[in-house]
Amino acid sequence: MTVPDLAIPGEKPKRAIRLGLKENWPQFALLVLVNAFVGGMVGIERTVVPLIGAEEFHLASTTLITSFIVSFGLVKAFANLVSGQLADVWGRKRVLVLGWLFGLPVPFMIIWAPSWEWIVAANALLGINQGLAWSMTVIMKVDLVGPKSRGLAVGLNEFAGYLAVGVTAFLTGYLASRYGLRPVPIYLGIGYAALGLLFSVLLIRDTRDHVRAETEAHPRQQATVSFSEVFALTSYRDRNLFAASQAGLVNNLNDGMSWGIFPLFFSSLGLGVERIGVLKALYPASWGLLQVATGPLSDRWGRKGLIVWGMWVQGAGLLVTGSTSHFGWWILGSLLLGSGTAMVYPSLIAAVSDASHPSWRARSLSVYRFWRDLGYAIGALSAGLIADFFGFSAAILAIGGLTFLSGLVVAAVMREVEDETPCAATPVAPGQCAAPPGG
Repeated sequence: MTVPDLAIPGEKPKRAIRLGLKENWPQFALLVLVNAFVGGMVGIERTVVPLIGAEEFHLASTTLITSFIVSFGLVKAFANLVSGQLADVWGRKRVLVLGWLFGLPVPFMIIWAPSWEWIVAANALLGINQGLAWSMTVIMKVDLVGPKSRGLAVGLNEFAGYLAVGVTAFLTGYLASRYGLRPVPIYLGIGYAALGLLFSVLLIRDTRDHVRAETEAHPRQQATVSFSEVFALTSYRDRNLFAASQAGLVNNLNDGMSWGIFPLFFSSLGLGVERIGVLKALYPASWGLLQVATGPLSDRWGRKGLIVWGMWVQGAGLLVTGSTSHFGWWILGSLLLGSGTAMVYPSLIAAVSDASHPSWRARSLSVYRFWRDLGYAIGALSAGLIADFFGFSAAILAIGGLTFLSGLVVAAVMREVEDETPCAATPVAPGQCAAPPGG
């Protein structure tokens, strides 16, 4: 899709803005690489940080140990909420760079932390980094490709990010088994932050012109929509956006639980840090790799089926993990959890993009990501409390049951979008369509 810029007398004509993956592949590929660095920043924590709390700072309470995930999730949720607004006002690139500036201190704070409070504070900064930087890599890819390849774009973005999470989780586990929990495993984060910032400043270009091009070519031109209207639509007024938001919340709720609880659960049953690293790598790595397939499949098959079955496969993975005590079964549980998440993750972001107008898509995605990443905090806190009172297995199984119920909600509420430019329940320009209330 090509949209020529209008010539202005006295000005040099601008080059035509082209939408599509093939047309924008150099920038798209750079954004894939940058998001791998973003994912790696989370990966440095997946294996070792809960163990640092238990073994170095001697924290007995699971709830207290998971507090670093609570700070991460809360801050990331609110960073997501403002990221869309900032992207529309400042531009995508500036927000991406700002995200990396917040990420730079994180590995140093973890390495030098004299108390657990420093770890919690580092994760607040990590939440800002992820909320701004990861949000921008997703939004910019969706901007570049246009409406026909959103699932593919999101799938490739999440593939890069979560493959990096998995590889880094494995590497940190390996390094920790040989050199201790700190500082060597965390050195990886210094490299990721430095490279991510340099690439974002020097090589990445803003994509706001692509948004303008898509908006001008959009068959339904909408009136100005306020942020409060977008928030209401994404949270509860539009049935597809509501279904996606609650599923996203529960998806990251179980991810937050696994982040904090799994290393402690496996360690309590005698597993060493290197094998814990293997399990912690399998889940995000399978999640990342399979999104190369599930993203395009959501473009071909539709979003709803992949989301419903993905939530149920996740629930099965948690059931297997929480009800067994053998390494082989834990491998199966991790693979099921990763496979289910791969089905869900790109499909949810694509579903939100489908149901929102280009003029407010960035804001809608930011609201969706706000609800989704609140799940980290809710999952870590609730799982920590359940584990303290009833044990690790009970926490894992309870979250697994909730994940299955979320899939039922999507099955009951979400409608498959038949065309690529659906009507949303928002004010539209005269003569254009509007969805019925609750539609």
